[in-house]
Amino acid sequence: MTTSGALGGKSFLASARPSSNVEQVLKNLEWPGQFPFKEEDFQRDDVSPDSLFYKAPRFVTHIDDPAIAALTMFYSRVLPPSNSPGVSILDICSSWISHYPAGYKQERIVGMGMNEEELKRNSVLTEYLVQDLNGNPELPFEDNSFDIITNVVSVDYLTKPLDVFKEMSRILKPGGQAIMSFSDRCFWTKAISIWTSTDDTDHVLIVGSYFHYAGGFEPPQAVSSFLLQFPKWLLLLHGVVAFRYLLHSSES
Repeated sequence: MTTSGALGGKSFLASARPSSNVEQVLKNLEWPGQFPFKEEDFQRDDVSPDSLFYKAPRFVTHIDDPAIAALTMFYSRVLPPSNSPGVSILDICSSWISHYPAGYKQERIVGMGMNEEELKRNSVLTEYLVQDLNGNPELPFEDNSFDIITNVVSVDYLTKPLDVFKEMSRILKPGGQAIMSFSDRCFWTKAISIWTSTDDTDHVLIVGSYFHYAGGFEPPQAVSSFLLQFPKWLLLLHGVVAFRYLLHSSES
């Protein structure tokens, strides 16, 4: 399906959807020549500093138990085995829990988030740092630092997503994987306008576009509800995953 670079965000989403099947929407998609979303698509109802919104710790889960179980099981399939030599993982927009498998360990698991008290409580992390990615989207790590980057139900709050995804591409090792998961829940006033005015299928296209236009990634793939034994009408959890190009692939 061909789409025009002149289309606005919602026009692009309407024209790019071949079906409502979440797992199919990114397949065989011909992206516009230019990023189709505009500055106004990333505005939010609550324009107050995020540091104020996240100042108080929230020791709660933002998805329900079946969604957590599905995400954890998905991680158990795709993350490197626990205690794999040399593996480094970054969890961006992290909090007091990352939903990795129970007892999961690696030599380096870094959490980046907005609230230090929450990050201190996250037992899977070997280190953490507090950073507002909307204020500073630069990731303070060397090139080719991480094997995996995860983000759980927070991609909808990013106001500078292309900057963040370019940084993700830079710090991922060649062949490394980025996993973005999201649901139908959010802090409505803090989510970007293009997110709150669209549905789950559109959300997959939105996140897929971040990978595509950031550059450096293989074509993104959509994952719907992660595991089929969890009924979609109970779960409403989706994700987009992408691998960073191997060095020889990006040079071809």
